[in-house]
Formats: sequence, structure tokens, C-alpha cells
Amino acid sequence: MERRWVVASEACEVSRSLANELGLPEAIARLLVSRGLVTADVARSHLRPALGHLHDPHLMLGMGAAVGRLRLALERHEPVLIYGDYDVDGTVATVLLKTALERAAAAMGVVADVRYHIPHRIREGYGMQDARIEAAAAEGVRLVVSVDTGIREFAAAAEAKRLGLDLIVTDHHLPEGAEGVPYAVAVLNPNQPGCGYPYKELCGAGVVFKLAQALLESTANDDGELARLREKTLPSFLKLLAIATIADAVPLTGENRTIASIGLAELRKPSQMGLKTLMELAQIDVTRPISATDVGFRIAPRINAAGRMDIASDVVAMFLAKDNAEAKQLAAKLHRLNDERRATEAEALRLIEAQIAAMRGDLPACFVLDDAEGGTAWHRGVIGILASRVVDRTGMPAVVVTHEDGQAYGSGRSVGGFHLLDALTAAHKENAEPLLLRFGGHAFAVGFTMRSEKVPELRERLARLARAAQAGRVVLDDLRCDAALRLSELTPEFLSAMEQLGPFGRSNAEPLFLSRSVRLTAALKVVKEKHLRLAVEDDDGARFGGMAWSRRTDWVEVARNEAWTQGDRLDIAYRLKRNWFQGTGGWELEVVAMRSAEQMEMEEYVRWDTCKSIDS
Repeated sequence: MERRWVVASEACEVSRSLANELGLPEAIARLLVSRGLVTADVARSHLRPALGHLHDPHLMLGMGAAVGRLRLALERHEPVLIYGDYDVDGTVATVLLKTALERAAAAMGVVADVRYHIPHRIREGYGMQDARIEAAAAEGVRLVVSVDTGIREFAAAAEAKRLGLDLIVTDHHLPEGAEGVPYAVAVLNPNQPGCGYPYKELCGAGVVFKLAQALLESTANDDGELARLREKTLPSFLKLLAIATIADAVPLTGENRTIASIGLAELRKPSQMGLKTLMELAQIDVTRPISATDVGFRIAPRINAAGRMDIASDVVAMFLAKDNAEAKQLAAKLHRLNDERRATEAEALRLIEAQIAAMRGDLPACFVLDDAEGGTAWHRGVIGILASRVVDRTGMPAVVVTHEDGQAYGSGRSVGGFHLLDALTAAHKENAEPLLLRFGGHAFAVGFTMRSEKVPELRERLARLARAAQAGRVVLDDLRCDAALRLSELTPEFLSAMEQLGPFGRSNAEPLFLSRSVRLTAALKVVKEKHLRLAVEDDDGARFGGMAWSRRTDWVEVARNEAWTQGDRLDIAYRLKRNWFQGTGGWELEVVAMRSAEQMEMEEYVRWDTCKSIDS
């Protein structure tokens, strides 16, 4: 699809005023305005996240009841079961809650009996299972706390009640409409009806962190203990919480931004041997700033690999291990499983790309790709990653399905403007006979189970719903540039200010810049047969090197067809990256798009107005 280049408006009164008040380059102030940060106080908080920006946990509906029941369990020496999930969010949430309960027990002068269960992705699947609840009751457990799951688990909640078990649900997934929430002593979920918690985008581990914060603060005997807890203990929790927050792809705005920013700084001081070893294996250099990209593409995949390829409880064991040898061994296992996951994913992706190519341009509005059509089964542990890869390559929502014993297991990912969970729910309820056996998720990611013979029906319904969501409009694949700049404007002051906008992620994307009519100072160099290295300068003499990675575009082929050579002038759209190779920390361009400069005059670029709504 031909991409339409769209560039932000020039400076406005709001951006100029903000730049003057905060002492920032105007282009940086314009980026803040485009993200809705239009006052100096709000922008200052965004640029300088602090612990004081975390909200009071007691603003969350049900917090008092949850803390009270946990304290009662500790005082009575009751066994407590944490019922987790097998992804990064669920395993980290389990570690955080177990750690908080044991620390609270120590402060109260008692010994905690805290157990945990992480379901097996293949044998048990997502969510709380009645059989495990029954087994917990037989083991003497009196209180079950769900983490990163439970908000739609009505049957499991009813089973717990029947067996005389108390249940606390902590979750962040959306409740099931008119069904309300399951029966429990307390339900902690900022998205449940009636909850006045001011920030709704926490991940599952984020909700658990608020419970841990409230529980630990309840054990403080005086203001001094409370201050030490907030200044020393809470940041140590944010270390792992930042990993879960980034891995779960929740918006990096508001409280999540505070969590990620402080947590990434704390990650440079890993003390627990499992985390330290895992970071070493992932080649994370703690002598330099750690980015959300480091977490998302190096740390998180190794943690997720356990649940995808083997047993996710190994993650919890690694983070809780006090024996250094055991911690190192478990970290090495996660690293090895990630290598296996990558090989499995690569082979399945090759088959998926063949399916898409066979469509010969007649692409559906939402892909439903099925291993039954290729004759080779795809590992259930990687179908979510495969769906993400399809979205990255095509810019369209995608569902990937694999089959086993007559059942189809699916995982889907979406793009902005198409709420995938709403679409899946509508497809499920379209006829009197329900389409799916189990499903859940949110706007951008879903998982489900259904009978294999119904997959064609799901494919038809999702494609129709996706077409309807477009409402007949021509959907253009916009390349949305945050600012048009000369390379000479990328000064050390500008680059330092831009770094303060991070960490970058969903809803706080890395800025994309446009520089017009830059000149190639050398011939393009092909790297690993498919990527391009380039060197450019502008008319002010400012020079930068850069890389054009062939992900959605084959840049080697484009450059060959365009016959670009030294001296040619290009318009380039790029992000700014620090290259830490050999410790230099120099800046270079990550080129997202480029075209011959004569193709487009500046006045022809489509504009999006960053200040219009503010000025009006």
C-alpha cells in the first residue's frame, strides 16, 4: 500500500509558550502539545516522573476489603494461594504479591504461608480452573487471590464459594458487560463499574502493585517507617513492575509512565541473581540507560518463553530463588527456551507468509490464518507472537489459529481503530448458538478456544466486522511525522530533551521526524543482504549516519529500482537512536521511509494540526 506522508503543523502560540516556560526547544514543546500535555505543570510532570506521582491505592474500589482480608489471613496463619497467569504480566504479578505478603507478615511478626499456581498454557489454558480450586481447598487453603485473571471467571468464583474458599480478584482485563463481576470478598480492577481510581490502564501486575503498596503501608508503625517504605521498598518493586508494564503493551502514559521510568532506572541495579543473570544473557548493559526497547525485545521474550515452550512457574521460581546457583540455572533455561521459541516461530512465520502471498492481493480486512490449511501444526505457545508479526508486516488486524484434538486455539492482535475484543464478542454472540468456548483480552489482543469446524465462520464474521468498522472509507496507511526538521536542528540540547520524553511505547510513541532534501554523501551500503546503511547531510552541513531496516519494505530493492547513488537528494522519515556500539553512545537515524526529494514539494504534504484543538 502506498503510504501517505503526513507532517505536523508548524509552531503555534501554545508550543512557543510552553517551550519558553520550560526552557525546551520549540519542536520538543510541539511534541508535548501533540500528546495533550499543554500546561507547564502537566508537561513538567511528564518529563520528570517521581514516586509522588503514584496514586493512593485506596482510591481503587475494594482495596480496603482486600487488605483487611489479607491481614486476617496472615494473622490466622491461613494458607493463601496466588492464582497467576503464564505470561510476563501474570508471573511478575505473582512474584510481587508473594514478596509483599511475606514482607508484610515479617512486619506483623508472623510467618506467611503463601503458595502459588501458574497454569500450564497447553494443559490448562488461560484462566482459573475449577479442578485447581478444588485441589486448593483439599490442601487447606482458605484464601485464593487471582492475579492478571479472574474478572470473567464466574464459574471458578462460584466453585470457590461452594467449597468455602474466600476469593480476591485482581485483574485489569475488561469485565463482561452486563454480567458484572464475579462473587468475591473484593474485586480490584480499575475498569470495573463504580471504581473511581483515576488511572484505568494499569497492567495486571500494576493492580497487584497497588494492593502490595496498600498492604505494606498498613504495616508501618509511624511516619518514619512509612517514608522509608515509600522511598526504599516501593522502587524495588517497580524494577519488576516496569518489565510487566512494558511487556504487556499497556499505554505508557500517566501512572504507567511513572512506573516504567523509575523501574527502568532501578533495573540498572539488579540485586537478585535470577534477574541479574537473565539481563546478562540478554546482553543488557547496566552501565548505560536501559530503554523500553531493551525490555520489550530482550528481557520480556526470555520470560515469556517459559510459558510458551515449557513451564511458566520457572519464572516465578527464578525471581524468588535465594540460592544463586539455582537462580542462574533457571535463567539459563529461560534463555535456552527463548532460542527454541525463535526457531519455532521462524518456521511458522514462513508458512504464514506463504498463505498471505497465496491471497494474491485479495486481502481480508482482518486476517484469520490457520495451520490446518498448511498441514503443519504451529506451536500454541507462539501463535500470539505470530499474530503480532503479521500486524507488523501488514498493518492489519490478525488472528492466528492452531488445532489440537478437534479444538482450535487462537490468538489475535489488532491496530488502532479496530477493537478486537469487541469484534470477537460480537462474532461470538451473532447467532443464538455461541461461536466460542472461551475467550478474553482487550482492544489490541485476544485469546480464545473454539471447535475446529467453526473457524471458517469466525473468519467470515471478523472480516465482515472489520469491513464495517472501516465504514466504506478508503483507509490510507499514513506515515505520521511529528515534526519537519533540518538535520542541523538535531543539536545536543534537542537530543537531550527528546530523551526526557521516554520511555516510549503505546500511546507515547517514539517521535518520527521528517527531513527534506538531504543529500547522500556516500553510496548506499547493503547490510546482511536486505538492510541499508546510509550517510546524509543537509544544506547546513550537518551530517548523520543511519539504517533503513527492511521489515515492511524491501529497501534494497527500492534503492535498486530508484537507482539512488551518492549526491542524490532524498526526503527521509526517521526516528533517532543512540548507537552504543563500543560505548560511543552516538546518535544515528533509524530510517522508516524515504523517497526522492523531487517527488513532493513541502506545501503538498498533508498536515495534521497539533494545536488546532488547543487554539480553538
